[in-house]
Amino acid sequence: MIIKAAVTTLLLLIIHTADAGTYCYRCVSTHPGCSTPFNWYWHTGQWCPEEDDICVKITERKGPIEVITRDCLSAVKPFRTDIPADRYEGCRFASKDVKLAHYVNNSIAELDIRRDHFDETTWCFCYFDWWCNSGFSNIPSKFLVGAIFILVKYILH
Repeated sequence: MIIKAAVTTLLLLIIHTADAGTYCYRCVSTHPGCSTPFNWYWHTGQWCPEEDDICVKITERKGPIEVITRDCLSAVKPFRTDIPADRYEGCRFASKDVKLAHYVNNSIAELDIRRDHFDETTWCFCYFDWWCNSGFSNIPSKFLVGAIFILVKYILH
């Protein structure tokens, strides 16, 4: 009886929080398993802070160096000025901010105040499924749905 109550409570929490926001991976490719190929066993998703938030995957390249950032759009908005205006599902190149660091006279090249170190920056937006910024099919969400069906079928009956 306690198992049935626990499973029912878990299912109600999952159903109740499904409308609360988006669940995204939040990591950088310098973390183990966050690069290509993405290892979802190592990284758990986190709730995005805003109600109708979007998961993003930012890929920055300069020669053989590739930096991938997976996060919520609301988390990168305050410090990124190269967000594309079109934020529909899919991938786009970053926009250029021509006024960034225009009135700054800085002789330290390592600071990258103009954010032009990387040659190619691509933004990928997704919001139709949880964990969608992994870069491949959503194995964790399918696993979660399958686990819920197994729990309902074998434990509750």
